[in-house]
Amino acid sequence: MEKKIKFSGPELCKYEAHEVVKLLKNGDVSSGELLDAATKRISQTGKVINATPTLCEERARMAAKSLESRKDSHDGWLAGLPITIKDLNIVAGVRTTYGSKGFADFIPDESDPLVELLEARGGIVLGKTNTPEFGAGGNTFNEVFGATLNPWDTSLNAGGSSGGAAASLATGEIWLSHGSDHGGSLRTPAAYCGVVGLRPSPGMAGGPGKDNAFMIEGTQGPMARSVMDCALFLDAMSGFDPRIAMSFPEPKTSYQDAVTHVPNKLAIAFSPDLGGFGQVDKEMDNHLRGVLRMLENNGVDIEETCPDLSGLEKTYHTLRGVMWATAARRLPEEVRHYFKPTLAQNTVFGQSLSIDDIVDANINRSEIYNAMVKLFEKYDVLACPTVGCMPHLQSEEWVDNVGGVKLSGYMDWLRFAFLATTAGLPSISVPVGLGPRGLPVGLQLIGKPRGEAELLSAARLVELTVGGPIGPIDPIQFRPNDF
Repeated sequence: MEKKIKFSGPELCKYEAHEVVKLLKNGDVSSGELLDAATKRISQTGKVINATPTLCEERARMAAKSLESRKDSHDGWLAGLPITIKDLNIVAGVRTTYGSKGFADFIPDESDPLVELLEARGGIVLGKTNTPEFGAGGNTFNEVFGATLNPWDTSLNAGGSSGGAAASLATGEIWLSHGSDHGGSLRTPAAYCGVVGLRPSPGMAGGPGKDNAFMIEGTQGPMARSVMDCALFLDAMSGFDPRIAMSFPEPKTSYQDAVTHVPNKLAIAFSPDLGGFGQVDKEMDNHLRGVLRMLENNGVDIEETCPDLSGLEKTYHTLRGVMWATAARRLPEEVRHYFKPTLAQNTVFGQSLSIDDIVDANINRSEIYNAMVKLFEKYDVLACPTVGCMPHLQSEEWVDNVGGVKLSGYMDWLRFAFLATTAGLPSISVPVGLGPRGLPVGLQLIGKPRGEAELLSAARLVELTVGGPIGPIDPIQFRPNDF
C-alpha cells in the first residue's frame, strides 16, 4: 500500500542540495536564510525523531557571515550550504560525545580533517547527528541523547550507526549529512529512512582516525536525499590530505558529471541472499524482485549470480575485532567503563584474536576481493538487499529473526554489509520505493574497485527507474505495525 507523503516544513527544505547550491551561487538565497529554514525545521521535528541533538547555530551564523564577506564566497562545491556532521567526528568548539557518557562534556579544540575540508569548500556546519555509542550497532541510541526514531514510523528503528543523519535528511532538517560506515552504518539507515547512503572506497573521503590510520574497514561518506546530491557531497569530500594515510586525490571529472551520464547499457549481477550468506524476509525479497523486473523492462541486463564468499563471516568479524581492539587500546578506563555490553564484547573478542586468526582473515579477504574483480569482468555492479528485513521496533537493540531464521549474533541481521567492507569496494544504498507497509526499501549496489563514478551513474539509473527520490516527509508517530 502506497502512502501519501506529507511535508509541512519550510519551502526551502524541500529543495535538493544541488538545487540549493545553484540558488546560493546565483545569489537567489543566502546561507542565513537556509540556516533559518533548517533551524525552524529542526524545532518542528527534533523532539519527535531526535536526529540532531547538538546544534552550533551561533558558530554556523558566524561562518556564514565570514563566507558571504569573501570574494570567493560562491566558490567551492557547497557555496555556503548548511550541513551536519555525525557525532563520531570532532568539530572545533562543538560538543562531541561519540554517543558515550565518558565523553558527554568533551569539546575539541580542532576539527577532523574531513570537516576542515568541507568547511573550506563552503559547507556550514549546523550541528551534530546522533549515533550509537562509538558507532557500534545498527540501532541509533545512547545514554547521552537517547534514541533516534524512524520518521516513517516513530515506533521503529532508524538504523545505525548514521541513524541521526538519515532521519534528519528524511524529514528535511538538512540538505546533506555526513556519515560513516563499517558494518553498514551509512547504508542501513539510508535504506530504513528512504535516503541515499554511499560507502566510498577507503581513502576517497577522509580517513578512519589517527590511531586507525591504516585500517580500511571504516570509511566516512555522504548521505543525501538523491543520487545527484550524494555525488555533490562526495565531490566536496574528495581530495588528497597528507594527514590521512589512505588519502587519494580528487577525480579529474566530478562525480556530479558522472551522474549526468546515465549508462546506455547496464549489466547487473543480482543476488537476493549473497549465495545463502544473508537471510531475507519475504516482504523485502518480493519488493526487490519487482524493482529488478522494472529495471529489466527498462533495458538493464540482469542475471542472478554470486561469487564464492566462503569465509566471509569469520573474516569480517576478525577484521572488525582488530579494529575495536585497536580503538579501545588508548581509551581510558573511565570511558571503557561506560561501554554497553555489545561494545564491551566487541573489544574482548578483538583482544582474544590470535595471529593465525588475523593472517587467515587477510588471506581470505584477498580471495573474496579477487572473486569480486572476476565478477566485474562481466557485470557493472552487484545488486543485493541493503538489509534483509524491514525496520523493526526501536526498543529491540538488534533483530534476532530474519526470513524465519533465528540469528545467533547481534550483527547477523546486517550481513549484507559485510562484503563491501571486507573487500574495500564502494557501495551505495538507493531508495527503491515504499513496501506494502508504506516503509521505504533500499537496494544495495556494490561497485568496482575505485569505481565511485560508475556506481553513482548506475544508482541514478535505478533512481530514475523507480520514480526518483522520496520525501522529505513529516514524521509519522507510532503507527501500529504487523511483524
